[in-house]
Amino acid sequence: MHVKKGDFPGAAAAGTDHGFLRLTGPVDASNSIVMTAAAKKPSETHLHLAGELLTPLPEGALWWAAERVLVVSDLHFEKGSAFAARGQLLPPYDTAATLSLVERLCALLKPKTVISLGDSFHDRAAELRLPEDYARRIQALTSAHDWVWVEGNHDPDPPAHLGGRASKVLRIGPLVFRHEPTGELGEIAGHLHPAAKIIGRGRSVRRRCFASDGARLVMPAMGAFTGGLNVLDKAFAPIFPEGAMAFALGQERVFMVAAKSLVADMPRGARWTL
Repeated sequence: MHVKKGDFPGAAAAGTDHGFLRLTGPVDASNSIVMTAAAKKPSETHLHLAGELLTPLPEGALWWAAERVLVVSDLHFEKGSAFAARGQLLPPYDTAATLSLVERLCALLKPKTVISLGDSFHDRAAELRLPEDYARRIQALTSAHDWVWVEGNHDPDPPAHLGGRASKVLRIGPLVFRHEPTGELGEIAGHLHPAAKIIGRGRSVRRRCFASDGARLVMPAMGAFTGGLNVLDKAFAPIFPEGAMAFALGQERVFMVAAKSLVADMPRGARWTL
């Protein structure tokens, strides 16, 4: 990853070796394997996990080019309608926005397999609130790809009529895909919705991010109405006992953030003191 000075506070330079993780630099546009829609751009961020080269995308998805696998996580379809049913009126467009994002990535990358890492639906009744045109769009995606719904805590039983196949845990080569992280080597999981907070040059930036220590990885949530948990929260400690790097989502690329540049969120109600 090439990072120009001033692009992102706390961003690390390309080719930096952090002991447990090494980033590679520019994409070879002549490579016969399409990496991402941005393959013709001067650089991308790549990381190695269990010996496999992966590309974290600024949309929040993960691309495994060697196997033509696209991984998305925590889509939380129909979260807006779930809140509306409880009297908290949110704009009812979250499912459409999230679906459009997934559709765009599938059209550009043409993956063989798409893995949705759990909590694809916000609750068990989401399919009953899902508008018919959204259901048809999901069915078009699941029929065009080998679509795997990994079971999540919000959606242990993905709707059968939408297509695809369900799996509690999926193993492909050295990588294992599940919803809730356990810390297993080669694991790619979701559930925790990681976010990175950086302070630099007099400003604060908080972005969704990938979190990895080179042996395992936690995906950011892609759902339009999903929040994020700071990667310095104690919930990440059992997963990354030696600490982890954050890969923050930018507008057009993903930025690796050095651990020393990460800051915790202030406790609710806390005040700055001089």
